[in-house]
Amino acid sequence: MISRQDRLIKNVATFEELSEKILPYRDRERVMDEWLRVRYKEVLPMIMKRSGIDSWVIACNEYNEDPVIKTLTPCAMFTARRTTILVMILEGDEVKRYSITRPNVGLDEFYEAIWVNQKDSLWCKDPSKAETQYECLARILKEHNVKKVGLNMSKDFAFADGLTKTMYDSITECFDEDLMSKIVSAEDLCVGWLETRTECEMEAYNSIMMIAHAMIDEAFSSKVITPGVTTNHDVKYWMLNKCLTLGLEPWFDFEVSIIRNGVKGHDESEGTIAGIGQFHESEVIRQGDVLHCDVGFRYLGLCTDTQENAYILKHDEDDAPKSLKQALADVNKFQDIVLSNFKEGRSGNEILKLSLEEGRKQGLKPCLYTHPIGYDGHAAGPTIGLFDKQQGVKGRNGTYPLYNNTAYSLELNCKVNVPEWGSDEFALGLETDVLFTKDKTYFLGGRQENFHLVK
Repeated sequence: MISRQDRLIKNVATFEELSEKILPYRDRERVMDEWLRVRYKEVLPMIMKRSGIDSWVIACNEYNEDPVIKTLTPCAMFTARRTTILVMILEGDEVKRYSITRPNVGLDEFYEAIWVNQKDSLWCKDPSKAETQYECLARILKEHNVKKVGLNMSKDFAFADGLTKTMYDSITECFDEDLMSKIVSAEDLCVGWLETRTECEMEAYNSIMMIAHAMIDEAFSSKVITPGVTTNHDVKYWMLNKCLTLGLEPWFDFEVSIIRNGVKGHDESEGTIAGIGQFHESEVIRQGDVLHCDVGFRYLGLCTDTQENAYILKHDEDDAPKSLKQALADVNKFQDIVLSNFKEGRSGNEILKLSLEEGRKQGLKPCLYTHPIGYDGHAAGPTIGLFDKQQGVKGRNGTYPLYNNTAYSLELNCKVNVPEWGSDEFALGLETDVLFTKDKTYFLGGRQENFHLVK
């Protein structure tokens, strides 16, 4: 495992310097479309072979898109075009890609358009052979004599459940008994396609996460925070505005909270008590506060998800309290424990169980809720615990195996005690993105090992 200090060795760029390297839209489009071509060649055949499904059908209507379709189409295709059907057919080591839709900007460069005799259309080239989109779909599958027809239907993965009931009915109305018998869930195809990262994507992910870390570095500094004046919401909206100004897409509403000693907390048995409380609403930041952030944006199609902590120094301090630093070290220790259990083939539930057991054995009070990350923030792949499900996650979300060339948001916390604050415990959380490749884990852009300090 590679730490932030190990990875960010020399010439660490500031947020301003990194911001200058963010590509304009035209260049982003070029990069992402080239990545897509690589994915067609490297990822698509691999997951189709692995799943044992030789044909994959993605069908949806405009503005009611299947979650997968945007990741399979070029940047110029913002939405489906009326009814859009994509068909992937595995032949040997290659995948034939077909589109069954009206002419579409950009799409025809990536897929072979095969619906040329469109029924009831001015574009029909041969009215004697006119067919609907669904008839065209059935014909192409029959012509290729496919063994299995993967449709996006799943009870466990929302990403793999994009086929609507109406669309399913329209498809199967044109299928004969032979094709009907070949229909299977494309769940493994959807998840495998979404979670797998290519070499170029993995290389870029490190730099993308460096932008996230650098933004938090600046937000949690005296450049942004004036104790006694600045609120936590001021810091939150500073980061949101920075993202929007730079063309980075926030994928959730950022959060900056204040953890403060001596405010009203809550005890289940006694109700409201004085202790260690947390402010989520707008509150002025004061000396002695701990700030916690949760931020995530999308750039070049890939998401970040990061939680870090800052300490607001008092007049007589030049560092965070010793026990608070030890608390952060304990959370780092649990991060290491979790990543030591990343082994290809292990399920999310197995990693959860092993990590919690080892963490408790080492005297920690851990909580683990790590999730895949990639095209989406809470992405496709194995779920490694949920905040309220520390005994394991039901269904394939919890039993789906870990594969190489995948990325995860290492999200967790430990209940800690700071003697300088009294006897109350509070949960100190961290979240940073990691890469699992060649049976090893790497912190993307590093991780937080010391509090951000604000004077």
